[in-house]
Amino acid sequence: MSNLPSCQHDHPHSHAAAHDHGHDHSAHAGSRGRKLLLAFALTTVTMLAEVVGGLWSGSLALLTDGGHMMVDALALLMAYVGARLALRPADARRSYGYGRMEVLVGFVNAISQFVLVGWVAWEAVQRLLHPGEILSGMMLVVAIVGLLVNVLVLRSLHGHSHDDVNLASASLHVLGDLLGSVAAVLAALVVRWLGWLWADPVLSLLVAVLILGSAWQLLRRSAHILLEGVPDGMDWAELEAALNGVDPAIRGVHHLHVWQLASGSRMATLHAELHDPADAAQALRAINRLLQERFGIQHVTVQIDPEDCLDRSQGCAGHG
Repeated sequence: MSNLPSCQHDHPHSHAAAHDHGHDHSAHAGSRGRKLLLAFALTTVTMLAEVVGGLWSGSLALLTDGGHMMVDALALLMAYVGARLALRPADARRSYGYGRMEVLVGFVNAISQFVLVGWVAWEAVQRLLHPGEILSGMMLVVAIVGLLVNVLVLRSLHGHSHDDVNLASASLHVLGDLLGSVAAVLAALVVRWLGWLWADPVLSLLVAVLILGSAWQLLRRSAHILLEGVPDGMDWAELEAALNGVDPAIRGVHHLHVWQLASGSRMATLHAELHDPADAAQALRAINRLLQERFGIQHVTVQIDPEDCLDRSQGCAGHG
């Protein structure tokens, strides 16, 4: 009988490495916070200009973009708060810290887009049934200014990590603003040169449909993370097979769980059965190296079962 304890928990990074990882995460979160704060300020100023211009000119496209930017200004502010909260360290009540706040913010932002699309659709139908005068000159000037500002804001948010749901949600809102500004410019040109008043609400509806598709994608993505789903792009079966074959000391791997806590923060827990418990250190090193280098999983907890699985009542096969 081996003298090893019934289970071992191993984390792949040393204290110094964990400190460096935390420092990098803090620096990244701080950079995100500055980007979001700048985007919030620019979006708020442009939103005020478009709302005033829309009311003055009578343009639904400008009002739609202004209303969208008002929601986006709030969304960017929420995203900024989420990024700041993500910097808070773990405590006795939240052992993982507050990193998941940014995913929750992304989920709420996606839902807010559905509300906005409903309002735009209602208003567009009313404008189609009861068209009114539109001052196309003022509408065009304000729309061009809004377009330029949205391009600037989107560039400032560009380059975020694929896993960064917070910045992804913020970028989605700004992209919707950009599309709204393009629609407003086109509507202003059509109304000015062709006199087609219906172009204003129709283009507003087109933008609403585009926003709806992106909002649905963001909603699914953030909900998947909140439900502890396997990170996007990761093949669970491939991961399990790789773990079973990573070292000859490993007899089998089960109770495998992989999820994402927040932006780029992938985690895994698993049980490993060994042919010889004396090879535990060797197996742990091989598992940690594989998960870090091939699958980008930085936080790993491994339980070594010295003989049979200790949790058979919970089912030892697969990830169930």
